[in-house]
Amino acid sequence: MSADPRFAELVAALGDYFDGLHHSDADKLGQLFHPQAIYACATEGRLTHLTMTEYLPMVAKRPSPASRGEPRRDRIVSIEFAGPVTALARVECAIGAKRFTDLLSFIKLDGHWRLIAKVFHFDLDEAAA
Repeated sequence: MSADPRFAELVAALGDYFDGLHHSDADKLGQLFHPQAIYACATEGRLTHLTMTEYLPMVAKRPSPASRGEPRRDRIVSIEFAGPVTALARVECAIGAKRFTDLLSFIKLDGHWRLIAKVFHFDLDEAAA
């Protein structure tokens, strides 16, 4: 593990990210995502592009993986710093039959790491479908 304090801060932020997804906690995710963050995916052959005012209510409405008894399937693959206030995390997680690879761009503002872009791909896990 890195002695760089930024690394521990980002690991903690990613813990909040995974918790927010597993519990469909839009408030927790809303604290992590910058209000101007984007959410984007092209897995299905078309661009899905949402703002936080579109994305967070969707999270709040969906049944959480926790409420369905799904085990946590999330991990940090890598964290890379582009400078003192810019980072990229590659993570994996699953919700239902979808296995996600998320590329999460972070910026540090006012002493807090905030997610400014979530670009992701998903595969369907046939065994969980």
